[in-house]
Amino acid sequence: MSHISNPSKLVRHFLLGAASLFAFAQVQAQDFKVAFFNGQRVLDESVPAKIASSRIEQEFSKRKKDLDDVNDRFRTAYRKYEKDAPTLSEGERLRRQRELAEMDQDFNRKQRIYNEDLAQRRQEEAIALGERALKIVRQIAEAEKIDIVLQDASYVNPRIDITDKVLKALSK
Repeated sequence: MSHISNPSKLVRHFLLGAASLFAFAQVQAQDFKVAFFNGQRVLDESVPAKIASSRIEQEFSKRKKDLDDVNDRFRTAYRKYEKDAPTLSEGERLRRQRELAEMDQDFNRKQRIYNEDLAQRRQEEAIALGERALKIVRQIAEAEKIDIVLQDASYVNPRIDITDKVLKALSK
């Protein structure tokens, strides 16, 4: 109870401690340099990302065309079945329905494999680009004596954003 009996002394100690902490934080803040890097912008806007996207599109164009051809054959067969269905015997109708179901399953399987392969290929390119970008971020941080580089933030002052520098270095 003795330390509570003198509240003004307690307040003085608290204020002195807070002032000391604030002063220490100010000194530390002057020596501490922070930067921000927007990785998503690098994946969306960088020259290597655009080149990789074009290369992937070209790499998968034949498979995409083949997939489109399978889909067109299915649609043509389905339209023909719908047109012919009223005149078909029960056995012929069932046989063609099974063929259409198999064609549809084949198309869905090929489309799923295509989408998985495409996603994997894009992921591989994104990882490679991300690794290159992180090397550049480290180089910039070392050159500019930056203590910490953040990648995700709710708000960033444009003054500390180094994304444009990274984009420029990647385009070389």
